[in-house]
Amino acid sequence: MSNITLAASRPVLADRIGSRTLATDVALIAAGAALTAGAAQLVIPMWPVPITGQTFAVLFVGATLGSLRGALSMLLYVGLGVAGLPVFAEGGAGLAKLAGPTGGYMIGFVLAAALVGWLAQKQWDRKVLGTIGAFLAGTAVIYAVGLPWLSVALGQLGYPNDLSATLQAGLYPFIPGDLIKALAAGGLLPLVWKLTNRAK
Repeated sequence: MSNITLAASRPVLADRIGSRTLATDVALIAAGAALTAGAAQLVIPMWPVPITGQTFAVLFVGATLGSLRGALSMLLYVGLGVAGLPVFAEGGAGLAKLAGPTGGYMIGFVLAAALVGWLAQKQWDRKVLGTIGAFLAGTAVIYAVGLPWLSVALGQLGYPNDLSATLQAGLYPFIPGDLIKALAAGGLLPLVWKLTNRAK
């Protein structure tokens, strides 16, 4: 009888560290949520959206765990925060935080991890340009969900929420950091693949 696993049919980096079993999958999903929670506490305070290490962790988890496990890891992360654990940026927690200006970004985390994980299963993360492309695609997904949500939230709070104001609050300040994160991943993930291939 074969082992039950959530791992993709095509291995991703996480599959190089141990056996592909359900217990391993659960541990990896929990570890991905914990990594994201830790990265969320690396904060440059801004309002309404702080700059954090969170998005790098989200995309990294997707790339290393694959689509399903990456998405489940982000669902666990968001669920823990909604349940009251202080895992969101600046130790935030609760349903009100999810319903606030940054809630759309957190929903986007689930979709972004799934997309980057799927691209990793297609071996995009084994080449520099592929990894950069995957991280930029995942980042675009986060903004695609986060910016409309932010616009609505700003309007409800009585702040300007036209397109220009929304982009100024939720996109433009983050572009340099997003590019740096994608470039860093482009250097890191293909290198790790090379090292693991040599160790086989």
